[in-house]
Amino acid sequence: MTIAATLLIGSGLQSCRPEKKGPSVDENAAQKVYVAPGEYDEFYDFVSGGFSGQVTVYGIPSGRLLKVIPVFSQNGENGYGYNEDTKAMLLTSFGFVPWDDSHHMQLSLTDAMYDGKWAFINANNTPRIARIDLKSFRTEEIIELPNSAGNHASPFVTCNTEYLVAGTRFSVPADYENGDISIDEYKDKFRGHISYVKVEKDGTMSLDFQLALPPFNYDLSHSGKNASSDWSFFTCYNSEKAHTLLEINSAKNDKDYILAINWKKAAEHAANGDCKVQNAKYAHNKLDPKSGIAKSEILDKVKVIETREVNDFLYLIPCPKSPHGCDVDPTGEYIVGNGKLATNVPVFSFSKIQKAIEDKAFDGQVDGINVIKYEAALHGEVQAPGIGSLHTEFDEKGNAYTSFFVSSEIVKWNVKSLEILDRIPTYYSIGHLSVMGGDTKKPYGKYAIAYNKITKDRFLPTGPELCQAAQLYDISGDKMKLILEFPTLGEPHYAVACEAKLLQPNVEKFTALADNTNPYKISSMKEARVERKGNRVDVYIGAIRSRLVPDNIEGIKMGDEVYLHITNLEQEWDIPHGFAVKGNNNAEVLVMPGETNTLKWVPNRVGIIPFYCTDFCSALHQEMQGYFRVSPAGSATPLKFSIDDKDVKELK
Repeated sequence: MTIAATLLIGSGLQSCRPEKKGPSVDENAAQKVYVAPGEYDEFYDFVSGGFSGQVTVYGIPSGRLLKVIPVFSQNGENGYGYNEDTKAMLLTSFGFVPWDDSHHMQLSLTDAMYDGKWAFINANNTPRIARIDLKSFRTEEIIELPNSAGNHASPFVTCNTEYLVAGTRFSVPADYENGDISIDEYKDKFRGHISYVKVEKDGTMSLDFQLALPPFNYDLSHSGKNASSDWSFFTCYNSEKAHTLLEINSAKNDKDYILAINWKKAAEHAANGDCKVQNAKYAHNKLDPKSGIAKSEILDKVKVIETREVNDFLYLIPCPKSPHGCDVDPTGEYIVGNGKLATNVPVFSFSKIQKAIEDKAFDGQVDGINVIKYEAALHGEVQAPGIGSLHTEFDEKGNAYTSFFVSSEIVKWNVKSLEILDRIPTYYSIGHLSVMGGDTKKPYGKYAIAYNKITKDRFLPTGPELCQAAQLYDISGDKMKLILEFPTLGEPHYAVACEAKLLQPNVEKFTALADNTNPYKISSMKEARVERKGNRVDVYIGAIRSRLVPDNIEGIKMGDEVYLHITNLEQEWDIPHGFAVKGNNNAEVLVMPGETNTLKWVPNRVGIIPFYCTDFCSALHQEMQGYFRVSPAGSATPLKFSIDDKDVKELK
């Protein structure tokens, strides 16, 4: 029976309820995961949201959900992507895109260790990379990637955050070429593109250059550490260059490839002009943290190195079979290829790869790129580990942990000896896994988390759609032990966890009003006002416990576009104020202390329209309300505003 057939059968078996509900739980599990009220978790776990388009943050070991960070999808809960301040964050060369599919988290690195500055996440559908500030836990920047489709191998960080590395899952005709071609011209007219996004000292991202590559599917990546720190590694499948029924037609070759790229040498080529500047439109969106206002610009040029012509910095290494994860161990010496259809787990040696390049131990070329002989690069193979290898993470003791989707398990093995040390079931169909700090040069170890795709008998049923789930394992001893299981939001893929003490002291608590540079800010209730310019009406509202000022506003007319500028005048941590208008075809805004947000409202009926604070903030929260009077277009109703039937300037 072929591995492909085994996978299909195995996948089918997962749809039946197994006889047992899972491995026995460690007898001290409750004690190990218990975090007492008022105490803090040891780790922040940043988890990709998959089809939610967002990022979730959990505390580990408790599994408590701490925050959902809006990134690529509109979020009605706080107005992200709805309010006038953040709409620009979701602009692309395709226009406004209100959703995406987020897969892979990364944290910024200094010397291959987390530095606590930023988190990065990819958008898989409309290719983009986002940067999240780890003081405010907000998305501050998004850059689109042209010439790409299915931005899956993304956004993997080099060891000092010089670059974010991103590869296209779908090879497509380049944006700078004629795309109106027959799909069956795939082998000749389609190309894969890998992007190198430069990260400045302040975090600002820019698309430095791209590589035009053979039309494979570039699946996942990691960059090197220590001796291999100038290199990045990609798994790529579909070496058959198939364009239809990939389930069969891209699984014919016994081996696909790992692509090894000397990114520092590639950057030198780009800087020296060994490239072409191509026309390609892409959006670059940035949120100003002082004003809270995002701006978007469309760029139209990108440097592209054509690897059929310039290729002395990259090499292909055969890897069985349809590889998915591409993982580099903490030393930077070993590169693990996780073949979904392979019967083993190959481990490659960076020093052997360098020796093979020096000795020209090649086995032909693909589109001008030298192919290193498999045996010349191989450290060894983990034999008969499981079925459906996907991802590998590492602990601080020289061990690796690999997820197996079909056999639904985590397998622990020693990186140097390749000996299998332990295995434990997951329930069910594990995709990604993460070890605390597992992609750094000094992992924390202690815990591993399995992110499972199927949960059909693990929790109370909720109709046809069930949650996905995480399972937490204690890996501090020789044997892995299950200690917790908790539901997750969205569809988690990759996650990264850092020590809480790295971030906690620097977390932003509120914005000083004096530092708020939003042009619509008011600094006191007495500055609240309403202004008309034609059919545009600007309403400047102050929110403070327990009133909205002004709270009676008249003279709004049908046909007006009303911009509601809400300033939260509180100067205390954890006192947000929300704002919503009855019937507004938009969302609410949730305004943090000292900040200003703008919500657009276009009245569609005459009458009295209430507004109120949506976030419970005080004993008199319910009293934080007010009214708009909407009159017919052309009416003589004067524009006026008040509180307590008085001018706001009379407030004490």
